[in-house]
Amino acid sequence: MTSKSLAKLIANGALSKKAFDVTILDLRKLTTMTDYFVVCSVDSDTQARAVADAIKNEALDKGETSVRKEGYSEGRWVLLDFVDVVAHVFYKETREFYNLEKLWGDAKFEYVSDEPAKKVKIEKPKKKPTTRKKTVKK
Repeated sequence: MTSKSLAKLIANGALSKKAFDVTILDLRKLTTMTDYFVVCSVDSDTQARAVADAIKNEALDKGETSVRKEGYSEGRWVLLDFVDVVAHVFYKETREFYNLEKLWGDAKFEYVSDEPAKKVKIEKPKKKPTTRKKTVKK
């Protein structure tokens, strides 16, 4: 599995437990420590653990395992290290405080959502019917 596909798998695992503001940061041109960060927010420590478990299970189903897990018992910032991809599950306020997106501001960002793309139907303007005046011969 490529690191990009693993990052997307992790993002989808986070979304499955209602994580929000899910963002994939492409770090390949910035550092050699990892290829991608997947960053997401949650509203509680219980949700943070549920999201971390979902990520871990999604990865295990594809034969991927994390080499390190930190912050699971506290649930404020859970880190799952898959070597090429590192998942960060943040309590909303903790994410704002550490602001990884600003720290890694030169990375390429991909925002991930489980909402289907909204298709906007663009209608062509209707032509006004041209009315011809009939000339009546007298």
